[in-house]
Amino acid sequence: MKICIIDYNMGNLSSVKNAFLKLGQKVDIVKDADRLKDYDKVVLPGVGAFGDAMVHLNKFGLSDSIKEFSKTGKPMLGICLGMQLLFERSEEFGSHIGLGLIPGDIKYFEVSKFPKRLKVPHMGWNKLFIQKDSPLLKGMKEDFYLYFVHSYHASCKEEFIIGKTLYGYEFASAVQNENIFGLQPHPEKSHDSGLKILKNFMEL
Repeated sequence: MKICIIDYNMGNLSSVKNAFLKLGQKVDIVKDADRLKDYDKVVLPGVGAFGDAMVHLNKFGLSDSIKEFSKTGKPMLGICLGMQLLFERSEEFGSHIGLGLIPGDIKYFEVSKFPKRLKVPHMGWNKLFIQKDSPLLKGMKEDFYLYFVHSYHASCKEEFIIGKTLYGYEFASAVQNENIFGLQPHPEKSHDSGLKILKNFMEL
């Protein structure tokens, strides 16, 4: 099995790679858009702003390659900003078009709905509540803790939501559209629960 992590200058690639290595899985870090088709599974990580990320993906020709890969039926996993990029658009610092692999938008937390003690960004450990069966969350408890760092979240139809998290209000923290999966939290920073999810991804 060949897995690659996409490098577009917007993520902590080493931590994701090291998490797979802990599971005994060798992974490649790939920047060449033409190479994605050679892999069985692809991981799209990301840290930073949505608009900048899309500029980088387009600059390296990776946007089209990611879309082509999605059509093969092979599994793809977006993590944090990588998950957000899978959606159609984002309102982060303006309006930006995403990869469009999952219908929906990326929105800023509605702080008017928050108790005063809650701040943005949402940072630290929080529970993910499973909403429906998904191979990505196979064998997990109905709720478990993962590590989050983000100021924006996905807004989409229930049919694409496999996990939700409560922070001021419920938001989609895990999504799936057929072979396309996304996690808002960082599984690579989430100890045993995160490693279990990555193992599930390896076994898809």
